[in-house]
Amino acid sequence: RDAQESRGLGDVYKRQVKKADKIYDKVDQMPEFKGGMDALMKYMGDNVTYPEKAKEEKIEGKVFVSFVVNEKGKVTQAKIVKGANELLDKEALRVINKMPDWTPGKHEGKNVNVKMHLPINFKLDDK
Repeated sequence: RDAQESRGLGDVYKRQVKKADKIYDKVDQMPEFKGGMDALMKYMGDNVTYPEKAKEEKIEGKVFVSFVVNEKGKVTQAKIVKGANELLDKEALRVINKMPDWTPGKHEGKNVNVKMHLPINFKLDDK
């Protein structure tokens, strides 16, 4: 009987852990880069470095990155959803992984993990 009771508590604990680890796509309040969209665009502009080899080979493209803003606002689990070129993909991940903390997303009044998507466009000047 005690074993059954303790197993029942373990199941409750597992459900709580799974709920805490859940990654949401849509929430009541989406995560926000501190300073808003303008600040995010400035961060990207200031931090993305066009890879030299990609410049030399005139490689352009759009890299689609997904990442999770966790309940503490940290950027985690960055990955390429749709790449353009290995050099551009690597640079996109580098910049996403070094992002400062965001304001976390909220669902039902609690901070939660939220999956985000961001396209990063690599375009050479026509000079």
